[in-house]
Amino acid sequence: MKSTTYHIEGGDGVELFVRDGGKEDGPPILMIHGWSQHHLCWQKQFEGPLAETHRLVAFDLRGHGASDKHDDAEYYLHSKSWADDIAAVIETCEMDRPLVLGWSMGGRIALDYIHHHGCTDIAGLGLVGSSIFPPGDPDLIARRRPDVVAEGMYSEDQRVALDATVAFLKACFASPLSKMDLARMTGFNMLVPPHIRRASRLRAPDYEPDFSAITCPVTLFWGEAERLVFREMIDATLTAIPHATLVSYPGTGHAPFWERAEEFNRHLADFAGETLGVAA
Repeated sequence: MKSTTYHIEGGDGVELFVRDGGKEDGPPILMIHGWSQHHLCWQKQFEGPLAETHRLVAFDLRGHGASDKHDDAEYYLHSKSWADDIAAVIETCEMDRPLVLGWSMGGRIALDYIHHHGCTDIAGLGLVGSSIFPPGDPDLIARRRPDVVAEGMYSEDQRVALDATVAFLKACFASPLSKMDLARMTGFNMLVPPHIRRASRLRAPDYEPDFSAITCPVTLFWGEAERLVFREMIDATLTAIPHATLVSYPGTGHAPFWERAEEFNRHLADFAGETLGVAA
């Protein structure tokens, strides 16, 4: 992975770990990982052909990976804190109207950003396995399988948390992960303390999103074998954002950028070409 790493100051003074790679002067893509994950989930983008043509920036969310992990739940409960992190990355990394790509909860954080900062400084929005529904929606949680709800990941008992984390990761993929990939992903999930997992995933919306304010191009990337984001959630998102388009992947789970990396990278490059005004 040809890239550089550094820390920047995000919202509330939280220090964020950033990986900056790809083509230095290429059209910029900002990638936001999901709940209890890590910027390394974008490995197949940083190491693929996308990195030869685009500048790729990813970072560890507050409380995740190598970013600050404050104990106080207040650091994770409010949409503006997450939104200001995105704004800080765009400004500090001098990204000129990037395409913003959010996976799962990362898509919700991208919506936090748009609510508080608008679309002026971004060229487009990509939602991967993500929808307009907040992660802590009680009706949504009630419909999900126990391994997807993963309540054990909130436990301070590390054995319970490990077992729940492995089950959750397996549920995110339609195709089995290799032993090495499962081990690495389990490792970076375990870097997130249980109380931060709970606070960040179950936070209640503290604003009413105005989806009509999303004026930039939007594409949804969705695996048809999803266990976390149901088809009706995708349909509701397409209704709420009428100009959004859908790219779907048959037989693919929650992470098409990993399971179908070659196709996904090509589709992302096409979307970037449309939004950033460059050839794919």
